[in-house]
Amino acid sequence: MKVLEVRGLTKSFGGVRAVAGVDLGLEEGELVAMIGPNGAGKSTCFNMLNGQLRPDAGSIRYRGDEITGLAPPAVWRLGIGRTFQITATFGSMTVAENVQVALLSHHRRLHGLFGRVATRYRDEALALLARVGMADQAERACAVLAYGDLKRVELAVALANRPGLLLMDEPTAGMAPAERAELMTLVATIVGERGIAVLFTEHDMDVVFAHADRIVVLNRGEMIAAGAPDAVREDPRVREVYLGHDFALTG
Repeated sequence: MKVLEVRGLTKSFGGVRAVAGVDLGLEEGELVAMIGPNGAGKSTCFNMLNGQLRPDAGSIRYRGDEITGLAPPAVWRLGIGRTFQITATFGSMTVAENVQVALLSHHRRLHGLFGRVATRYRDEALALLARVGMADQAERACAVLAYGDLKRVELAVALANRPGLLLMDEPTAGMAPAERAELMTLVATIVGERGIAVLFTEHDMDVVFAHADRIVVLNRGEMIAAGAPDAVREDPRVREVYLGHDFALTG
């Protein structure tokens, strides 16, 4: 059974069709990139997958269950995590507290417990931070962290609900090249360990072609190609609308 199965996903805003009949599926432990030029419909797809937008048409199934139209909290509780292009952490809280709040939500114990965050699920939070290489900064406020470290904290937060599917919107945006490679290597390792399916958008083609098992290409809301990296790299239409004719055919 596929972790994610999408059929005919469609969304329009006024007279503009942002997403037009997209089909895709993800298996356990698979790292799939969704690429395309600005305005291709990538963020709109993500926003429908995690419930922020309701599709005009189409079906979204998670582990065989229909989830089309569910609100974001319900989607999250099913085991679908998300990270954002701009990090979304509580700057005034410590690194550990950010992860503990996510764990409290996962265990449905948020109500009335904010005053005791520091005492709840701390060991589990520290274990997640250790997994992303941030345990030594657990007591620092998120507001003072370097951007690359914030991305690691956000990944730990996303892992707090033990997701079966992780949606990562521009996970390496704003990071230096070395940090991008390190983060995506970490993600790929965690995917292999936990069998998580990951769908990510990314503009850095070095990251995409180094780490994606498969690539889906959108242009003006339509899927124009999907397949293994080598096949997508050589696809004439993809090179025409996005990669460019000088993009290396190998490497």
